[in-house]
Amino acid sequence: MKLELTRRYAFSASHRLHSAALADAENQRIYGKCNNPFGHGHNYVVEVTVTGAIDPATGMIANLSELDAYVTQEVLEPFDHTYLNKDVAAFRALVPTTENLCIEIFERLKKFPGARLARIRLEETGRNSFTYAGESNGSGT
Repeated sequence: MKLELTRRYAFSASHRLHSAALADAENQRIYGKCNNPFGHGHNYVVEVTVTGAIDPATGMIANLSELDAYVTQEVLEPFDHTYLNKDVAAFRALVPTTENLCIEIFERLKKFPGARLARIRLEETGRNSFTYAGESNGSGT
């Protein structure tokens, strides 16, 4: 039986989309208003989907309190109300696009001991969301 559990969380963060590998004009052309030198923010919604066997004693795939605590420790506390470019080490050299943020969140959560991480869905706006399920070669999960 394949069963998945998805839990939603939210955090707010700001970022600037700017690549040091590109000239200023090219950054402006590619990222447009998201290249604002002062940055801009989003209210992100992250959906964490885990899968695993149903524990016969509890009837659950994962303990929600344990999942909540893990997501809070690994994602919400390090990212909420931050300027991603400067406050999160992973984004000091990597452009903090939502694609890259989605992968970073997956990497931080894939060692959750209570169940296997199936995928992350990260909503940046009501019109943009990204889903990542790890590397297809098996190294991501």
